[in-house]
Amino acid sequence: MRTLDVRDLTVAYGAISAVRSASFTAAAGKITAVVGANGAGKTTVLNAISGLRDVRAGRIDMDGQDIGALPPHERVRAGIAQVPEGRRLFGRMTVAENLEIGAFVRQDRAKVRQDIERILVLFPRLKERYRQLAGTLSGGEQQMVAMGRAMMADPSVLLLDEPTMGLAPQIVDLVLEAVQAINAQGVTVLLVEQNAYRALEIADQAFVLETGEVTLSGSGEELLSHPRVRSAYLGHDA
Repeated sequence: MRTLDVRDLTVAYGAISAVRSASFTAAAGKITAVVGANGAGKTTVLNAISGLRDVRAGRIDMDGQDIGALPPHERVRAGIAQVPEGRRLFGRMTVAENLEIGAFVRQDRAKVRQDIERILVLFPRLKERYRQLAGTLSGGEQQMVAMGRAMMADPSVLLLDEPTMGLAPQIVDLVLEAVQAINAQGVTVLLVEQNAYRALEIADQAFVLETGEVTLSGSGEELLSHPRVRSAYLGHDA
């Protein structure tokens, strides 16, 4: 289990700061949820952690070790994997091939085969679709492949960007149950989710990002009952 610690993170697009001095900790072995409106900077935070977005200031640590200077593939080797918004699968490749690509930094081929079997247990539907082209799958099945592909990197920290977006309610349940199952295997999870209620339901801890700044933090349960969160993100009056 690994702890991800972000301190004073600032990310800018030209003269515009998308994230401003954001600080938070995704504690080892926990699910940490990030909630906020569209444009609040949630995806930018994840991309900065995974090395896909340059940062203007701040520090990103894994168990006290600064990883901020590492290129993206080295951050994967360090234990960070990201499931991007929109899934971004290779549509003309099979489920099997998409999963195998997730293990590109690994040399332990026997363990890779074991991990593929573990993912097919986690997502039984993918076993049925194993030789099918990813582009022909339903949205929910594609999300399962995207999560499986990230898990093939054998991460200690999993970054999830809007994993339930556009999915039917019963598929949302399956995806969030899988997130909890992955976490139960010892993987630290940082979850960005537009569906604030469902994210906070499963989160051990959470924070609210507003215009690039962390404005509230606490346990998932605390934020579920916080008047400002209820009014702004849960559709309830305070």
